[in-house]
Amino acid sequence: MFAFIARQPILDKDQDLFAYELLFRDGANGAYPEHEPKKSELINSRFNTLGIDDISGNQRAFINFLPETIINRFPAELTADKIIVELTQNPAVNTSLMDACESLKKSGYQIALNDNRLQSAVLAPYPYIDIVKVDINKISPQMLEKHIPTLADSGIQLVAEQVSTLDQFAMCLDLGFDYFQGYFFTQPNTKTAKSLPSSKLILLELMSHSATSQFDLEKVVSIIERDAALSYLLLRFINNPMINKREKITSLRHALHYLGEVEVKKFIALLSLASLNDEKPVELLQVSVVRAKFCELFEIHKHGKKKAMSAFIVGLFSLLDTILDGEMSTILEKLPISEDIKQALQGVEGNYLQYLETARAFESGLWGKIMTQAAKSDISQKELHGIFNDAIRWSNEMRQALSDFFPKSRPQR
Repeated sequence: MFAFIARQPILDKDQDLFAYELLFRDGANGAYPEHEPKKSELINSRFNTLGIDDISGNQRAFINFLPETIINRFPAELTADKIIVELTQNPAVNTSLMDACESLKKSGYQIALNDNRLQSAVLAPYPYIDIVKVDINKISPQMLEKHIPTLADSGIQLVAEQVSTLDQFAMCLDLGFDYFQGYFFTQPNTKTAKSLPSSKLILLELMSHSATSQFDLEKVVSIIERDAALSYLLLRFINNPMINKREKITSLRHALHYLGEVEVKKFIALLSLASLNDEKPVELLQVSVVRAKFCELFEIHKHGKKKAMSAFIVGLFSLLDTILDGEMSTILEKLPISEDIKQALQGVEGNYLQYLETARAFESGLWGKIMTQAAKSDISQKELHGIFNDAIRWSNEMRQALSDFFPKSRPQR
């Protein structure tokens, strides 16, 4: 179990989730940390910890290991069906490491090499390496064009790291990369902006009602009743065992009475966003859900529950410009939501924006920035990491409840 951990998504050519890379604050350069048994017990007893399955959402996970960990103390609880072993050192230069990799391969593990000097393209590809990861910001475009096609033709799978824009994604796709790590998919593609169909305008209208302080039940019911499929999905969502374990909900009015206004507003906002996201990478929805819960819990910790729903909406709507491929300011003109929410979504300083920036720091494992934000907010790092860990757990539950919008993972190749 780990108290200080983050993850980065790795997507395939279709922008479907392939795996996460896990980043450990207590490990050297984000590598898997080695704790003495007594320290591990202390962490588990005093901190809000996550297991590997929690942080990875039952997806496969790339984990970076130091050579000595692989040679001497490889953790047996990390099984081959759950993780991909990532190295920063080519096993060919270390006999002991080569022997350890051979043993891991016989046990069914896949091995990835972080090769930021493209030595693999110059040397004969090493037989135990299944995947080569390349930080595209550390190698010139000319070097990438020269060596990546050769590696791609060798049968080794290729991961481009630090892909932060759609143009970089397109370039790496053309070069022959198989997988792409970075938050390029959270960038709006304004080149393809188009007017919204009436079905999505209904969803925007529904989302705006979930974000208002005055909840007009009759208005929301009338909107949902215009779309039979949406009405069916909402009831199915609210009756999911992950959401509601006791009483079958038969109508929106029943849900409001049983679950309460705040929870119903959350579910309407979540379902509306999921429906809007139908043509985008599902990981975009997952990032939005984590941000929403993180911002809500951060606000509760600092100021109580009074404005927690507004903080939730800020996180949930933070990628609306990408989901709709438009300018955030233009989209917000269509949403009658409070001014403080609009300001945060447009980058105006304030508590909500601070929550959002902290969530983004967690997404990239920027531990120094997280420490700074904790100090600015007068919250301990232990508490802040605990809030993020709770947001991850909740997002995993929502992923199951929104299973119609989160297709099952593809079989690993």
